[in-house]
Amino acid sequence: MSDAVGKAIEDLDGADLNLGKYESLQPSKSVQPDSGKVFPVTTKGVGHLAGILHDFLERPNDVVDGTSDGMLYALSSEELLELFLTVSSQLSVLWNAFLKFHRMNKTKILDYLRDIWAIDRKAEWSIWTNYSRIEIPHRYLRSMSDDSSHRQSLLRVSGSRKFHEDPVQNSSSRAELHRKSIAQMKINTRSVQDMHIYADPSRVPVVLIEQHLMVVPQHASSKDLATNSLEQKDTIVLPKLQGESSALKITGGKKGGRVLRAVIFVHGFQGHHLDLRLVRNQWLLLDPGAECLMSEANEDKTSGDFKEMGGRLAGEAVAFLKKKVDKLARYGGCKELKLSFVGHSIGNVIIRSALADPALQPYLKNLYTYMSISGPHLGYWYSSNSLFNSGLWLLKKLKGTQCIHQLTFSDDQDPQNTFFYKLCKLKTLENFKNIILLSSPQDGYVPYHSARIELCPAASSDNSRKGQVFTEMLNNCLDQIRAPSSETRIFMRCDVNFDQSAQGRNLNTMIGRAAHIEFLETDIYAKFIMWSFPELFR
Repeated sequence: MSDAVGKAIEDLDGADLNLGKYESLQPSKSVQPDSGKVFPVTTKGVGHLAGILHDFLERPNDVVDGTSDGMLYALSSEELLELFLTVSSQLSVLWNAFLKFHRMNKTKILDYLRDIWAIDRKAEWSIWTNYSRIEIPHRYLRSMSDDSSHRQSLLRVSGSRKFHEDPVQNSSSRAELHRKSIAQMKINTRSVQDMHIYADPSRVPVVLIEQHLMVVPQHASSKDLATNSLEQKDTIVLPKLQGESSALKITGGKKGGRVLRAVIFVHGFQGHHLDLRLVRNQWLLLDPGAECLMSEANEDKTSGDFKEMGGRLAGEAVAFLKKKVDKLARYGGCKELKLSFVGHSIGNVIIRSALADPALQPYLKNLYTYMSISGPHLGYWYSSNSLFNSGLWLLKKLKGTQCIHQLTFSDDQDPQNTFFYKLCKLKTLENFKNIILLSSPQDGYVPYHSARIELCPAASSDNSRKGQVFTEMLNNCLDQIRAPSSETRIFMRCDVNFDQSAQGRNLNTMIGRAAHIEFLETDIYAKFIMWSFPELFR
């Protein structure tokens, strides 16, 4: 431990840890003949004699082991008592030295033990994850030739995915094969394990992680986007706090300033502000110093306009940040702000709407990690879940829910005037340093391609204006993700495949609700992802 934390235990430099006259013992009497051969003169340390004492006291009755116990039999009762006192005093010295050493270096010791634990967990939990590196396409382009057979066909697609195959079925098949291989593995049962995971390893969620290579495109729109991005960063003015000349006093040159790491969690449709508490708990285990806000601004208000919900979230976030900055002002100020967001379901649409709100514009350059859990970033076009689509139709007809109209692009007759088309044109993603999109092929509540922000087979073969508008929305989102920045951006897509065999075939599994809610009811998938990439959450 001393070597691990780089600190010497000075209290033991002058300590006498020998056993005095008992360091080398020649038995004066023996319970067995020829004791000189059985008990030769030896030099014993504290640890060895303590082990002999332990074995002597713990051995079954009527069992005599001359090799281990002879040294104790050779001592008188007074000498044995003195030996016990000598060993106990040395143990007391060691224990007190350790307590003092721990008090002086507790932070380093805990950090060291924590790092060792994290490395071990990452190695053990890797059996439930599958990694791949894939290059995302620069853009999806459609030709406008007169040939009807090729009119508006896709010119550039990702070489990593064939669109004549069903991506949902492909992901499910890969996960099932991986799950079968896990069932044949021999798990180490000798170490202390989390039985929520190791009780039945084949029932644990399988996570397929795609880490994408970010290649900056060279087309004109990207150059314009990069220029606009740089101009926007140069013109950001921090809002003023009440009673102060400037808002977030970013004391970059001062050593006394602290880093404010704020994380805002946003629930989904008709959700509760504590829905994402399990993910929050994992985040706090990785970064105990993070300041978390479980958004309540839209609780019981998720049926209205997304723009209004985004405005409420923006106001709540700004008030939260100002409060935390005021608190840090008493401890040397805030030298840096890292602002992260985690959303579930339509909570991700609310987050993107909030980022487009003027109240949050000054904080865009402080955006750090965005974790989207099954978010419909491209709306509900090309949803293949007929049962769920029927439910959406009923909600629109019977309740007139505004957000459902926006999700299904029925809020305007012209697709290019709809909320989602306009949202995808806004720069809501390009300022994040890390973007993680979580999806599940079993989730029927959110279209698979919409959660992953990628092209789907139905859209790739759609030659109508709808297909053209959808492709334009997709390109706008990808342009933001691929926007040039001064730092390397990490972009990952994570497929979470839950084991639903215990649930059987019921309405929840048929309509895809089970997997959508499973994201909130378990944190095992979050453990696998967050502890595999801890630098994204600190």
